[in-house]
Amino acid sequence: MSSIIIGILLLLSLVGLIYYAVKGKNLMVGFLVITTLWLVLVLVGNALSPNPLMADLSTIDIIGNVYQAGPEGYAKSILVNIFFGAFFGRVLIETGIASTLIRKVVELGGDKPKITMVLLCFVVLLCFTSMTGIGPVIAIAVIALPIMQALGIPSSISLFGFMGSIMAGILANVTNFKQYQGILDGMAAGRFADTAYDFQMYFPFGALAAGVAFVICMVVCCMALTRHEKSHAWAAVTPNAQPQADAPVISWISVILPILLVVVCKLQVIPAFFVSALFALLTCGKLKNGYDKISQLISKLFTDGSVDVAPMIGFLLTLAMFNNVAVFAGPYFEAVIGGIFPHNALGLTLLMAVLIPAGFFRGPTNLVGCGTAVAVVILGAAADLPVTFLYPLFAVTTIVPQHLDITQSWVAWGLGYTKVSSKGFMKYTIPVGWVIGVILLVMNYFMNGMAV
Repeated sequence: MSSIIIGILLLLSLVGLIYYAVKGKNLMVGFLVITTLWLVLVLVGNALSPNPLMADLSTIDIIGNVYQAGPEGYAKSILVNIFFGAFFGRVLIETGIASTLIRKVVELGGDKPKITMVLLCFVVLLCFTSMTGIGPVIAIAVIALPIMQALGIPSSISLFGFMGSIMAGILANVTNFKQYQGILDGMAAGRFADTAYDFQMYFPFGALAAGVAFVICMVVCCMALTRHEKSHAWAAVTPNAQPQADAPVISWISVILPILLVVVCKLQVIPAFFVSALFALLTCGKLKNGYDKISQLISKLFTDGSVDVAPMIGFLLTLAMFNNVAVFAGPYFEAVIGGIFPHNALGLTLLMAVLIPAGFFRGPTNLVGCGTAVAVVILGAAADLPVTFLYPLFAVTTIVPQHLDITQSWVAWGLGYTKVSSKGFMKYTIPVGWVIGVILLVMNYFMNGMAV
């Protein structure tokens, strides 16, 4: 009975966290607070009825596992990849490769808004298979969004198409793969490690998912643009833009080079980013100014990239604490909601398809939100299902709503930049995100779950 009471209190606090996120409050502080609250609850629960996951652990050990081991393990395995991914994003901006690709697709699309929009968004997708962080998002957005608006594309459609393309790219992004892999491996040690499941194994699904998500977003944008009254087009001007020479054609491959090196050459993530960054700098003539200047440039790019992801890092470290305490809370959630989760691939696919909207606002199916507590229960219920099926399941229910959500930092920035209302944006993202999520989950079942 005590386990059920503790489980109900944990669920109520989880609802409170969702409300907190919807109100737009600081999530780093929010996760620190709820981590502490859950720690108190699981310690009380363990005192009333022994928790098998806390057996042979002292109170000091449990506190250390949550507040020390959580961030330490996450930093060691995940954060370095995020830093180097952000560094590479800054390289693509500094060299002008990203802006060159955008200019070229505008020239190719001419005065045809739909064609230009699709080509622009496809470049965004390619960029964000490797790039990460709010800095690169803003740097590309201030080029791409004014161009789309200048072609008469309404701001709400422009913003949805842009953010939808980022979401599609993230589905095949190696940095994000490592991030979510680390979160899941923290709940089931070894089960999601590289030795059991790596990016090469995920990539066929991730690449196809990115393509499907992109096509759906573009179809919706084109249909919305057809219905919308044509606006007057004016000259596209990027704020504070300076004339910039085009990056050499050979350098354009840098956008997808990290993915190619990881998938085809089996290179690890950080060396892949290093090689790709050096290739981009070399082919764009950025390594001709002597050792000291080159050193300063590389140091500046890494510093700028670190600044881009600094707010996210603080949030992720507190999320790592929450992940660890969620493992201890697992038995209490199991006592209350464990019975609702199917043990087979088809049942789990159908249930998560229905629950896709719960991933918005950092909800209970979102690994970068409240979803770690629910993930612990699912992993327990689905102990016999393979990682090849489970990882894409969690990736879809996290990435699709998360990167179309107003709680995402760069989405919040985009709403302010384009003056689009949250309501005007979410009328596209929630229904379209739900459709995309359902299709990808069904696709995952046929690719990875039907045979189990």
